[in-house]
Amino acid sequence: MFDAAADDDVSDDGELDLPFAEGAAAQLTAQPAAEAGSGAGRAKAGSAVPEQARGKRTSAVAVVEADARTAELAEPDDLPDLTDDAELTAALEAILLVVDEPVAEMQLAQILEQPTERVGILLENISARYTAAGHGFDLRRAAGGWRLYTRPEYAAYVERFVLDGQSVRLTQAALETLAVVAYKQPVTRSRISAIRGVNCDGVMRTLATRGLIEECGTESETGAHLYRTTDLFLEKLGLNSVDQLPPLAPFLPDDVEEVLDAPG
Repeated sequence: MFDAAADDDVSDDGELDLPFAEGAAAQLTAQPAAEAGSGAGRAKAGSAVPEQARGKRTSAVAVVEADARTAELAEPDDLPDLTDDAELTAALEAILLVVDEPVAEMQLAQILEQPTERVGILLENISARYTAAGHGFDLRRAAGGWRLYTRPEYAAYVERFVLDGQSVRLTQAALETLAVVAYKQPVTRSRISAIRGVNCDGVMRTLATRGLIEECGTESETGAHLYRTTDLFLEKLGLNSVDQLPPLAPFLPDDVEEVLDAPG
């Protein structure tokens, strides 16, 4: 699935502004009084209003009416009553369907003007309901928020659909480096290179560009930059924190202590 390429490589296949309306309306309101006070050198009473003046007045009125319609749309009177759990659940599902990153319970509560505790309980209920129903998607907590994910058992089909003939994947070297950062963070570049046995500068730049790792200060003794994984890394893996990473012990060789203690 992953390309075993060089460390510094990634394989790629393939009108008018609304504030003007208020000034225009005020000017039009004052215009008749001014015309009445200076009738002596002007057109006689009952004469037609010039076409240009009529056009300005019509435009200003249209802008004011459009402003009023916009205000009505911004605050509709027919919003669903979210005191009912079913309505609030539906509103949560509607928002979660369009988010492109995990959204926190507090943010959802603020948008829906509901208590955070109530929103959290309903999110847990939605997640449990999706699981019980056996849907192809799931609602999971990841990177400190909630987002809809496809279920792992259908990952191969989703991957086939998303890629559809193209392949943009991290190399084996990049995946190994990312694993070192994930399990040893915060960690310096030199430490990562020592663990892998090769220079990792190119791979580190790739991972940083992809938004999977980031700098998080400097080491007090050497002044070297420290690196850690990002929220995007957690989001891609569907984890809420790095504490949920699987243990490494089952994947280590039996003689790992001897390997680590070996000279050079």
